Amino acid sequence: MIKPKRLHKGDKVAIVSLSRGMLGEKMFIHKFELAKKRLEEYGLEVMAMPNALKGVDYLYQHPEARAQDLMDAFRNPEIKAVFNAIGGDDTIRLLPYIDFDVLRNNPKIFTGFSDTTTNHFMMYKAGIVSYYGLSVMNNIAEYVSINEYTKNAMEKTLFEPQDTLEIRCSEFCSYEKDKIWWKEENIDQPTPRFKNNGYEIIQGKGKVVGELLGGCIDVFPELLGTSLWPSLDEWENKILLIETSEADMPEMVLSWFLRNLHSQGILNVIKGIVVGKPAVEEKLDSYKEVYRQVVGFEANLPKLPILYNVNVGHAYPIGVFPIGLKYEIDCDSKTFTLIESATE
Repeated sequence: MIKPKRLHKGDKVAIVSLSRGMLGEKMFIHKFELAKKRLEEYGLEVMAMPNALKGVDYLYQHPEARAQDLMDAFRNPEIKAVFNAIGGDDTIRLLPYIDFDVLRNNPKIFTGFSDTTTNHFMMYKAGIVSYYGLSVMNNIAEYVSINEYTKNAMEKTLFEPQDTLEIRCSEFCSYEKDKIWWKEENIDQPTPRFKNNGYEIIQGKGKVVGELLGGCIDVFPELLGTSLWPSLDEWENKILLIETSEADMPEMVLSWFLRNLHSQGILNVIKGIVVGKPAVEEKLDSYKEVYRQVVGFEANLPKLPILYNVNVGHAYPIGVFPIGLKYEIDCDSKTFTLIESATE
């Protein structure tokens, strides 16, 4: 996997809208201005790609325009990082317009989560490390300030990478029901915070090491059968990353998705699973039972390590997780560590 270069003061970065075009809507444009200001505080030069602010209707009707922005941002040697605005549900429509040689030959930082899972699998196919988390609207333009957990993760992965980075569980959290709605009049309202419970080991013992691969499991059905879905050989010895969206997925549906992964043989070849904290508080305990039932009992893999309650994706707050790099899960100490530098 090709590892992009870290960010430095004076670097040019681009904002794209590869899924839903909310960022360009009149009621949300303040989010763009807020994110631009935050990134400029790091000494970065910020630009929106030509189609990024054209709004929901235009970008829904023109997936090729979204893809063009991504391709042009990667072709431009002056641009060192690409930040995606937000997720949605149809990023898979960009696939016919993606030139994987352009991505492979012009490696640079790429961030986002949720439906952006599709783009991360594009980067993985191109052989480039990408960074799961840090969407423009959700994280960089968080009201009041970027919370310290996310800010620390961003700095230690994109700006000042460490040789090893222990990814600690946040001491605070909140859920979808606690969300501050995106309105300009709410710009001074902080996200509520509650005590977090820390990491949990659903099953497994000892240590495992593997490259991280995965994303938002809601998106996986759109990827199955396409050129983006990795072969069984590619899944071998990976640590599978799974997080769920704010859509309140029923436990039965989560079971279906996990059974599909088992039917493909994936659960039998991976080293472990890292599971994001659910965005819906009521799912915190019930999802654990799904993993125990499907992975531990149905798949007969009770020793496969599963680390739960990780600050990734739709959890709050979230970190930044390089996809394609090596991590260690230590079940006995309940630690999760990136064991190589996130960027060059």
